[in-house]
Amino acid sequence: MKLFIHRKDLRTEDLAAFDYLHEAGQPVLHLLILDSFLLKKDREKEHSGVNFLRHVSRLHRQYDKAGRTLHMAYGEPHEVLSHLLKSLKGSEQEIDEVVVHRDFTPYARERDRKLKQVTEDQGAAFTSILDTLMADPERFAEFTGKDGYYKIFAPFHKKWLEYLAHSPNEPSSVTLADLQAGEANPDWSKKFQPPFDLDEYEPADEWEQKLEDFLKDGIREYGDKRDYYPELPASGVNPHVNAGAVSIRELYARAIRLDGSEEWVRQLAFRDFYLYLAIYDEDYFSYEKKYDLSGLTKEHFERWAKGETGIPVIDAAMRGLNETGLMPNRLRILCAMFLTKNLQCPFTLGENYFRRKLLDYDNVQNRGNWLWCASLGANSSPYFRVVNPVTQSEKYDPNGEHIRQWLPELKDESVKTIHKPRKDAIVDLKASRAAAIETYKSIVNGP
Repeated sequence: MKLFIHRKDLRTEDLAAFDYLHEAGQPVLHLLILDSFLLKKDREKEHSGVNFLRHVSRLHRQYDKAGRTLHMAYGEPHEVLSHLLKSLKGSEQEIDEVVVHRDFTPYARERDRKLKQVTEDQGAAFTSILDTLMADPERFAEFTGKDGYYKIFAPFHKKWLEYLAHSPNEPSSVTLADLQAGEANPDWSKKFQPPFDLDEYEPADEWEQKLEDFLKDGIREYGDKRDYYPELPASGVNPHVNAGAVSIRELYARAIRLDGSEEWVRQLAFRDFYLYLAIYDEDYFSYEKKYDLSGLTKEHFERWAKGETGIPVIDAAMRGLNETGLMPNRLRILCAMFLTKNLQCPFTLGENYFRRKLLDYDNVQNRGNWLWCASLGANSSPYFRVVNPVTQSEKYDPNGEHIRQWLPELKDESVKTIHKPRKDAIVDLKASRAAAIETYKSIVNGP
């Protein structure tokens, strides 16, 4: 019998592993491990954890509707797997192969190394399958013929489009119902029960109607309006994508043939690009060690996190994030660059804060965005780029709608003054910009 372990792929159709298992033609047992490391420090109460667990609840409901069993256990993945394999060893339900989808963070790679070792120790095979990228990295490298990897997005994007036109990656029609059901009743001791009640998490809502409405009414305007966050024609599917409730293949297939879809498809390419860098850039997860960031400080971090900086657009964005878990991309850039440049805080502080607060959090994508704003890494803004949050606010939210929504104390301010720094602002924008340029020039170029 085969074992499939769900991770960031919380759906029951269009899974590369399901294609593989369907072709194998053997019974499949399905397991979802609630990783105690990823849910530590009460993360199940934060926006990112809640989004994941709501999708877990949705997945469990999908299995129930299909008349199938989704086994769930809490703990360190290799301990959970070892317990399961040993409990079925020698029985008719013995597992001869464990199948997962590939993941690329340092933690995920070490986790999967342990899973592979545990599996092989029990005489079974461990198979890791690519699912999360549109462009298979090895085949993409062969297609480009490039010596080394792309470090800049623009040429990557061009080749990515060419590659997908040449080698389409279509959604799969294989579903859970097409797989043979594996039956087993492992004894999950109290040790493997989660320290929280999963029944308290309402199943996540569905992505399909959101996507259909966006493709019908919003995608053509996306390129022109995506930075104008009060009227942003967002698809709303990001929290579903990052939980794996819908595949990137599905999004691409539905969008690519539509007129005016180029900018939204470009965002899908950016997602692939950051995953691509996570695979090939050996420093992707360690740039904070490569550069000397000792001159930076966490002095103003708490004021930034609480939305108490005295810069209205920053404070409104952070308060909105803290309450809802949502933040449009333009505001993510403003808040990240303000923290790293104007406040000269290490980017890792903001990265870790977003890890807990973003409803659509994804480790690889989040890191890529923070590296860009902090001018670190292969694909990043130049060290002298320090955007002015006031002029950006005036441009993209001219009436101050977003500020009025989240800073009710400013709801009666005129459009001329609502964007301006308050008297108690923690930094002067002009002086802090000049200081940031000097600091980051030294960080990026060395002393």
